Amino acid sequence: MASASRTEVVDVDINKLYDVIVDYAKYPDFVDGVSSTKVLSQNETSAKVEYSVNLIKSFKYTLATTQSRPTKVSWVLESGDLFKKNDGNWTLKDLGNGKTEVTYTLEVDFKMFAPNAILSALTEKNLPVMMQSFFKRAKSV
Repeated sequence: MASASRTEVVDVDINKLYDVIVDYAKYPDFVDGVSSTKVLSQNETSAKVEYSVNLIKSFKYTLATTQSRPTKVSWVLESGDLFKKNDGNWTLKDLGNGKTEVTYTLEVDFKMFAPNAILSALTEKNLPVMMQSFFKRAKSV
């Protein structure tokens, strides 16, 4: 199992960032590796989304998401062909003046053996890049 957590402060309004995080249908437009998403259900407090990802190999998984506007989005793995576990969350804290403290936490485990180097690449090394794609998107909308 691999886990990662990262906290950053960004010059983005908390509501704008939250809106980008819960706009699952748009992820293929700005998140590297996400080839498509299918929003199976979504309301103000929850969503169920199927992701098709192409990183080293193609795979799909479905996450059940709980949303608490504008401070938290958390998810648990519902099904998938690669993951045994994919749980995590975005925690947002309004610092005022258009600044937001963002913490992204992720725990993953795979159905097949994955060397620690691959696990750390998928979590710790790609995490800053992935977070920046959300920040950049929020600044542009």
